[in-house]
Amino acid sequence: MSNSASPDLSALVSEGRNPRSTDIDLMSSAGIIACMNAEDRLVADAVAAEAPAIAAAVDRIVTAFEAGGRLIYIGAGTSGRLGVLDASECPPTFSVPPGMVVGIIAGGDGALRRSIEAAEDDDARGAADLEAIDLNATDVVVGIAVSGRTPYVAGALRHARGVGAGTIALSCNPGSLIADLADIAIAPVVGPEILTGSTRLKSGTAQKMVLNMLSTAAMIRLGKTWGNLMVDVTISNRKLADRAEGILREATGCGSEEARDLLARSGGSVKLAILMQITGQDADAARADLEAERGFLRKAIRRAGSNPATP
Repeated sequence: MSNSASPDLSALVSEGRNPRSTDIDLMSSAGIIACMNAEDRLVADAVAAEAPAIAAAVDRIVTAFEAGGRLIYIGAGTSGRLGVLDASECPPTFSVPPGMVVGIIAGGDGALRRSIEAAEDDDARGAADLEAIDLNATDVVVGIAVSGRTPYVAGALRHARGVGAGTIALSCNPGSLIADLADIAIAPVVGPEILTGSTRLKSGTAQKMVLNMLSTAAMIRLGKTWGNLMVDVTISNRKLADRAEGILREATGCGSEEARDLLARSGGSVKLAILMQITGQDADAARADLEAERGFLRKAIRRAGSNPATP
């Protein structure tokens, strides 16, 4: 059961001393790596145990997106950096506007490159940082804190609740303060780190896995993929242009020259190019069908009356 009071730091699972690494300073490089790898293997199982809560969080995020709201990650230190990382990767991967998924870190962008540890102790700042982006009831906020008791994150979640926004807590300790402040609590308990209290290790890995799941699953639910192909990828460099061509060829069986022509005629939209190739529509007709089906490629193909093989 969750507690509203913050426990002593030493009482937290994430701060415990790992009995399997007490002699790590005597190990060879190979021994250290083997120890780390063995501990890392525990992370996926800890995340799997939280699958129902993660799925519920995805549903809540999709609801926010469908209402025109935003997904906002907020945290301090490593937790904040991971949130900013996940948010920054959504526009190029899924062609969403930069403001749709937002990452906020205690201490501001300067804290991405250098540690500003005291910033996490300011609960009022967490609320103020959400106020600064005009948080509203259509948004959903994910508060990220390994300990589950970071004042900056707790303050942010309290503010989010106050304006009626959705709230999700991501920690690596059971029964946390931020769990009590959220509609949905996700807490993969990975156990003590190989270096006592260095939560950038297993705990950080668990957080990264969960954040990947939240954003990726939500985008899939919004129709940003076709099968397991990234059909909404943004073409912003040579590598991504090559990837877009490869996706188009994989999805439709067309050749390189045709793929390049389709991408040119679609204005660089892989999704639109696939629809044009499969249905024989011109760009305007294909775009109208996509818009009518809110960007879902499978639905747009059915709307156009074609029956392609499932990728």
